[in-house]
Amino acid sequence: MSQSTTTPAPLAITHLTVAYGDKTVLWDITWQAVPGLTAIVGPNGAGKSTLLRAALGLIPSIAGEARFFGRSLDEVRNRVGYLPQRASVDWDFPATALDVVCMSRYPRMRWWGRVPKAEREAARGALDQVGLADLADRQIGRLSGGQQQRVFLARALAQDADLYLMDEPFAAVDAATEQAIIAVLRRVVATGRSVIAVHHDLSTVPSYFDQVLLLNGRAVAAGAVKSAFTPDAIARAYGGRLNVLEQAVAEGGLQ
Repeated sequence: MSQSTTTPAPLAITHLTVAYGDKTVLWDITWQAVPGLTAIVGPNGAGKSTLLRAALGLIPSIAGEARFFGRSLDEVRNRVGYLPQRASVDWDFPATALDVVCMSRYPRMRWWGRVPKAEREAARGALDQVGLADLADRQIGRLSGGQQQRVFLARALAQDADLYLMDEPFAAVDAATEQAIIAVLRRVVATGRSVIAVHHDLSTVPSYFDQVLLLNGRAVAAGAVKSAFTPDAIARAYGGRLNVLEQAVAEGGLQ
């Protein structure tokens, strides 16, 4: 008799605890992502960005672990892409948009010499996906905030990963750029890949995402948006702040 097999989750976090000094930011988080487009939401200071950074090993954890596709990150690093917050980037660095995207291709290259033509073309293709092919040679500091965000989205896409972790991909962009970014992410997911994004706008969670993790130091609720993203779960995550719930309802985010 053949044995059934289960495809490992894109990201599985088990008993993850993280502290900054004597302040615990995340406590005993156990959560398993499913393929698709997932939002991590919660109030300021809830540990949303910390969760991604700890999973990637960018900051230490006190306890717990993160597994990607059932393996350690070191074993599948080429399958995981990361988009950091815009605030963490030095926009005065003398690099063009194309240079920035090419940086994601370095693991595929020799460490010396010029960037091979094939890798530059792959980087240009990623810029084209986000609508910035015509700005490939512009210095990143001379781009608008929305354009800068799309360049770093292109850099993540150029990694050709199976899972993308994104820290507030819609932060500080205009409505048109936000729609362009979500369209790109939907195309990524349609190819069988997964995206997990820290997100702050409750009103767009139901229309943008398939899955949600509500976080406030601990995992409050998780699952399909239709079942997990409820007024009760939001109230528990945000400490019962009615203005947050009322705003989401007013903007059409909850029924």
